[in-house]
Amino acid sequence: MLPPKPLAAGVVALTFTMLLYLVELVDVLLPAQLDLAGIHARSLAGLDGIAWAPVLHAGWEHLLANTVPVLVFAFLAMAGGIAQWVAVTATIWLVAGLGVWLTAPPGVVTVGASGLAFGWLAFLLVRGIFNRSAAQLVVAAVLLFGWGGMLWGILPGNPAISWQGHLFGALGGVLAAWVVARADRARAAKPPGTLRA
Repeated sequence: MLPPKPLAAGVVALTFTMLLYLVELVDVLLPAQLDLAGIHARSLAGLDGIAWAPVLHAGWEHLLANTVPVLVFAFLAMAGGIAQWVAVTATIWLVAGLGVWLTAPPGVVTVGASGLAFGWLAFLLVRGIFNRSAAQLVVAAVLLFGWGGMLWGILPGNPAISWQGHLFGALGGVLAAWVVARADRARAAKPPGTLRA
């Protein structure tokens, strides 16, 4: 399923991605070392990194690797509307960040939007199961065929890659899909209001 307002969804996805590029450009041009504002595991001083980590990247190569997944998954995750997407994204952002803060190795700063990308992908893969929607299951099957290999990123491997961010981002996406499905069912079950003259 495509977003109900594809043009607006495309603009939001593109604007968010452009923000990532702008932040990286500022980080390169200014000797500000913005990446140090990422998540510092189990450090109270580094807890605010949860807010900043998804918009920070460890160089252009890191950002380029995240660009297409962020654009595609962010756009498709707006199938329930932009307001729902904001709530889904906030859930993924928080769950991924807290998961990294709790489980990442000490002395490591974690940055990058890949936790969001994994979260949006997981949301798109499971929402059809929770919603019992054939159309959403078809979209999930297509995504699984094209991007399923990406899911190996939730397993420990390269120490330079935050599998914790990927794993907890995906868990955040599953949680968001469950919450959205419950809200949709509650809305559908609510009887129409009584009309008064």
